[in-house]
Amino acid sequence: MDMETCIENCTACHRTCTEALTHILKKGGKQADAALTLLLLDCIEICQTGADFMIRGSQRHKLTCGVCAQICSRCAEACAAIDDEQMRRCAEVCRRCAESCRQMAT
Repeated sequence: MDMETCIENCTACHRTCTEALTHILKKGGKQADAALTLLLLDCIEICQTGADFMIRGSQRHKLTCGVCAQICSRCAEACAAIDDEQMRRCAEVCRRCAESCRQMAT
């Protein structure tokens, strides 16, 4: 996996998680619980940070990519557990980002 693909996956995940967060907050109810909200916020932030580290060529991008892979994997699991098309799409994008970041971290 090349770095440009990983940057694209991180950017897509940042956007998709932001949209998913907005979606659950608008819907309200049990989907918008604090744990999922915070996990989506974590995923949004680490994806942006990971992409930024790679874009500027930081030698420490492997560290942020490793953390990004972990958080994206957890976020994918949480989103997949919700019976909602937008959340399933979010889970798919998170899985793709997690895999590309996992590869970049090694």
